[in-house]
Amino acid sequence: MTGEPLAGHGSSGPEILELDSVPGFVVFDLPGVPTSAGGTRLAPDVGVAEVALLARAMTYKFAVLGDRVGGAKAGLRGDPADRAGKDALMARFCAEVGPLAAAGRFLTGPDMGTAEEDFAPLRERRAAPAAMRAVVDGAPFEDVLTGYGVAAAAAAALYAGWGSGWDGRSVAIEGFGKVGGGVAREVIRRGGRVVAVSTVAGCVADPSGLDVERLLALRRVHGDACVARYGRPAGPPGELFTAVDADVVVPGTRPGVIGARTAGSLPPGVRVVAPAANVPYTAEGAQVLRQRGIVALPDFVCNAGAVIGYRSAAGATPAEVLAAVDATITGLITEALRHHDGPLAGACELAGKFLRSWWGEPPGPPFAPQG
Repeated sequence: MTGEPLAGHGSSGPEILELDSVPGFVVFDLPGVPTSAGGTRLAPDVGVAEVALLARAMTYKFAVLGDRVGGAKAGLRGDPADRAGKDALMARFCAEVGPLAAAGRFLTGPDMGTAEEDFAPLRERRAAPAAMRAVVDGAPFEDVLTGYGVAAAAAAALYAGWGSGWDGRSVAIEGFGKVGGGVAREVIRRGGRVVAVSTVAGCVADPSGLDVERLLALRRVHGDACVARYGRPAGPPGELFTAVDADVVVPGTRPGVIGARTAGSLPPGVRVVAPAANVPYTAEGAQVLRQRGIVALPDFVCNAGAVIGYRSAAGATPAEVLAAVDATITGLITEALRHHDGPLAGACELAGKFLRSWWGEPPGPPFAPQG
């Protein structure tokens, strides 16, 4: 591995470690911090700029949770659908970063394109809590936790602004994958309805509510094409942000999807944006949402469920972890909502205050570049 400062950030900015055994790299947002953590993303086109944004979001996530941990992320270039190739790539990756993990310098786990079982070699010395290895409703508990936290965050905003939670409310979910399915199930459990989901193959919508379990079953067989197999006309993926009038919109794919144009195009019935993905907003997009009176919830709080899970006691049960996620995320969102500039600014202020208490002047908030 070879390390260097991230271009454009100066010597005090993030640090890249280029990997030798696989096509990829690790980005440390706060170089020199004893412990940094964040997921490992596997995609054919993953790049340094994207991963640096995700590492910054992790810094803010740990800070708002009160952890003296720096944000980090790994980016690996490969095809997650190539099972044999992925297994070999992840084995080489775990062997290379193993010394960093053993020393506590880089703690990592699943992200887009990877799963908990891919990190088995790193768990031999530092085991994940038992609950994080569980399967709940047929899905890895980590994915359940993240979706659960997003639904809890939106419920807190709905209660604060409109006096009720999910009961009778609707949601449109971008990215109906592992986490999107978790969001959908939890919204239904709380009395809401899922009126649209999208994948790279398209967007399917029904104002009266989609059959989530049927969609999940189709997903297991057809992958992203599940939206085309549901039996209703499927439009282009972008229709989720322009043609679906839902109370809550959940961005769930890659950074920067809520730019100024998309923020201005959301239908008038949208009340809350509750991100499942990291760094969904550009600064301009967040400003447009604020001007329109749409509550933009902080991504690094909404999707903190898995981090809270990995911080749980070794013997904690899934039910106990879910309760901790609900209490922590609801409390943080409720506090952030009190900020005069909205919850996104409020959460950034909370994170910045904690970073100043041990690190120094915090790096800038995690916004995607415009365009």
